[in-house]
This record gives sequence, C-alpha cells and structure tokens, in this order.
Amino acid sequence: MAKKRLLDKISKHRIAPPAVTGKESAADLIEQTFLSYNGGRLREICQVFTRKLLEPDCTVGLTISGALTPAGLGMSCLIPLIRAGFVDWIVSTGANLYHDTHYALDLPLHQSGPHLDDFALRQNDVIRIYDIVFDYKTLLDTDAFYRELIQDPAFARSMSTAEFHHEVGRYLHGRAGSLGRPANSLLAAAYECAVPVYTSSPGDSSIGMNLAALSLQGGKLQIDVLRDVNETAAIVYNAKKGGGKSGVLILGGGSPKNFILQTEPQIQEVLGLAESGHDYFLQVTDARPDTGGLSGATASEAMTWGKVDPDTLPDSVTCYTDSTIFLPLLTAYALSRHEPRPLKRLYDRRKKDYEALRKDYKARGEAAPDLSARKKLD
Repeated sequence: MAKKRLLDKISKHRIAPPAVTGKESAADLIEQTFLSYNGGRLREICQVFTRKLLEPDCTVGLTISGALTPAGLGMSCLIPLIRAGFVDWIVSTGANLYHDTHYALDLPLHQSGPHLDDFALRQNDVIRIYDIVFDYKTLLDTDAFYRELIQDPAFARSMSTAEFHHEVGRYLHGRAGSLGRPANSLLAAAYECAVPVYTSSPGDSSIGMNLAALSLQGGKLQIDVLRDVNETAAIVYNAKKGGGKSGVLILGGGSPKNFILQTEPQIQEVLGLAESGHDYFLQVTDARPDTGGLSGATASEAMTWGKVDPDTLPDSVTCYTDSTIFLPLLTAYALSRHEPRPLKRLYDRRKKDYEALRKDYKARGEAAPDLSARKKLD
C-alpha cells in the first residue's frame, strides 16, 4: 500500500523529449524541454497558473518586487497579462510604479553593460540600475510630474494606495489618449481594467518622497495604510466566501510578498473569521529558505501561518530563477494556452467588498479569535 501511494505521486511521463528544431513556440518549448530542476519548476508554475489560477472562480493576486518595470517588463508582459484578465489585483514596490511612470511620460531608459565606470556616470548625471541607464533628468522630470499632479483637488484627502494609483492611472490613461499614443504604463492599464494596485511600503520610494514634500507644504493628501490592510484582506475574503479560490503569483519576495500573504492571518488570526489560506502559491525567487528571510520562505512554511491552504499545498510551486527570465516565458505560455478572461474589475467592487468584511467582523463580535477560524469557509 505504501509503495502504491508512492508510485501514485510519480509522473507516468518518461523523460524523452523531442529534439529542438528552432521552430517551436515558447509554450511548446516549455512543455517539451523544461522537464527537470528549475526548468521543471518553471513549467509547473506555467501549467498551474494557466490551468488552475485562470479558472473563472479564482482571483489572481500578483506581487512585483525588484526592478522589473525599468527592464521593460511592464510594457512587454504585465500590461498584456492585465488586459487578458489574468491578473486581478497587484501589490508592488513603489519603485516599480515610479519607474513605470517614465514610460508613460516617454522618458527614455537605455540598455548598457553592467561594468560601466560608476564614478564617470555620476560625473555625467547618468543613473544605473545594473545594465539599465538613464539621464538624471528622467528622475527630475518624473518628480516634477508627481508634484504637479498631486496638487489636483482629487488628491486632497485621505486615500488607500489603490485609490492613489487609480487616480494616477486615470491621468496617465487620459494623457495618452489626448496625445494619440499608447500609455505604455502599468498604472494606466490597471486603471483601464479596474485592477487595484497597492504598495506595501508607500513611503519607501520616490513617489512617497514626493508625497512627503507635499506634506511639508501643508497638502491634505494622506495615505491610509490601515485601509490598505483591510481592503486587501477584503479582496481575498470575499473571493473565497462566495465559494471561489484565491491564487497568488509572487515575483521575487520582500515586502509585497508579505503584504499579499498576510491577508490570510488578518482574516483568521486578527479578525477571527473562518478561512484556511490562499489556494495557490506560485513564487519565483533567487532567495534561499535557510537564511530565515521572508523572500526565501517556502509555501509549506507559509502554510504554518495560515497563509496557504494545507489541502492545496501540492499545487504550490517555487522556481529558483530570475523574474526577468521567467515572466516573458509565463506570459507567452499563458496567452497561447488560455483565452482571455472576463475582467473582474475588483477596483469597482472595492467599497462593497470592504463593507462586507466589516459587516462580518462586526457580526462576529469582540470575542478573542481562536484557531477555529483557520478552516475552510462553508
């Protein structure tokens, strides 16, 4: 019996790939030749993402860390995924959204080598992100854009980061339309598709720095980080309360990873509402788990915190590779293997979901939550 259980877990597919001809599509290459090691894990993530996370009943959350938008991955991959309905909500570093704005403003970034003379670059006002370079004026122009934009009355209030990014996206989308050209902006695409975009550390970026400058001038804009915590928890809670599933695709680690995963402890541990964890956990990282850092923490470790559903742990996959290698392959695979999904437009449901969470929490009463909350919703 034990041997049978073991054999049931072993794939019946032999390792006998066809010869590569040079005519294969990216999706075919992944399925036919990415068979073992991290190639095998990359294939598994592509397949689980496309076959399970993209089911109609699954709400897909994406995290973005590392300098992905400066490398052009916002334009090449993230915008197509958003427009195809393959990403329903996002948690990003502020830096990725700041650099995304360069493209919306048509401020150029250039390819280079990684071994330039940094002292010479500094002397000539050139900024370097490994093998990406751009003029210092790009930062100044983007800063000036944000300082002017947030003077608009729409920003003279307290708002969640999703509200803030929605208003920025609204402007960038409208600006591109008036100029008759594509916005080339993740934020503009998220606005267009009503995909809420959160930043887990809103003060930790050049956008936050410019908002802080407005505060010194007496500006009324305040970022409500507590609203962010409850709004993101409400997205997950309401997705699963109706019998659906929640899946997360984590690019890198860092603060966005924790913020998207802490929705479950917020629901179970703090609010005391019945829940069991995210159904699907897919991560691409170069961080090791044995250093104790969150970026390398595995799905099974997250399960002990209630962040991942124990019953769906077999569908959790970690691939140890660079997101700039992984993301174009996933995008090509998913777009070729799955039809676009209807947009969930979670931003439009944001207030309704928030109130539903608040109502259930209030109905639970003020009794201290206990471990019974860590179970599946009825």
